[in-house]
Amino acid sequence: MTTPDASPMAADALPMVFVHGTRFSAGQWSSQLAALRKEFPVAAVDLPGHGARSDQPWSMSAATGIIASAVDSLGRGPALVVGHSLGGYVALEFARRHPERLRGLVLAAASASTRGAWAAPYRWATGLVPRIPADRLARWNDWLLLRLYPPEVVEATISSGYAFHTLPAAWGEVLGRFDAGAMRHVAAPALILNGEKDSVFRSGEADFARAHRHARVELIPRAGHLANFDAPEAFTDAVRRFARQLTATG
Repeated sequence: MTTPDASPMAADALPMVFVHGTRFSAGQWSSQLAALRKEFPVAAVDLPGHGARSDQPWSMSAATGIIASAVDSLGRGPALVVGHSLGGYVALEFARRHPERLRGLVLAAASASTRGAWAAPYRWATGLVPRIPADRLARWNDWLLLRLYPPEVVEATISSGYAFHTLPAAWGEVLGRFDAGAMRHVAAPALILNGEKDSVFRSGEADFARAHRHARVELIPRAGHLANFDAPEAFTDAVRRFARQLTATG
């Protein structure tokens, strides 16, 4: 887990905890942390089986406990939790289990139901990944990220490695578990933040928004599933504006 920056900031600055997506680590959020840490206390976590916790077994319970510990470590009370993809679904579960620690939720690339027929291709993929050598998958991911994004955006992700071995267990708990009804367990305001071109994970965004009294949808233009890589400044700005709104409304 990254530690909060020690620079002076407003006494009411809203703490933020960032939760990474499939196979990645806290390094996914390097651009966001660098841009936000002067205004907000920020931290990013490694979920079980990922990054610095690569040797820890996955469980949803452990994952939500890690977020809770990160919120507590910032020492500012309830936090804005930003979760991407896998991390977004974990953040939904965190909201259900620890509502007293949540000031707001940013659900990024995680507004698709993981139940029913939609989940079938993902169940197939989670079974396929362990059959491919991890070093081959790592080389392919390195090549793809460096081909698509500037090094400064992805170098922290690449240097932290990938958690392919954890993918079956992690998505095994996510698949079949979440739909728009999960939003009813989120007591805090929510921002559903998606890349405009992320058609798969946008498939339920209207249903997810309707299921929550204080949720709104915002799209990152021309961005896909990895919107915080595709458009780091726009993604960061959306999170910043939402955090300021939460602070202004108390």
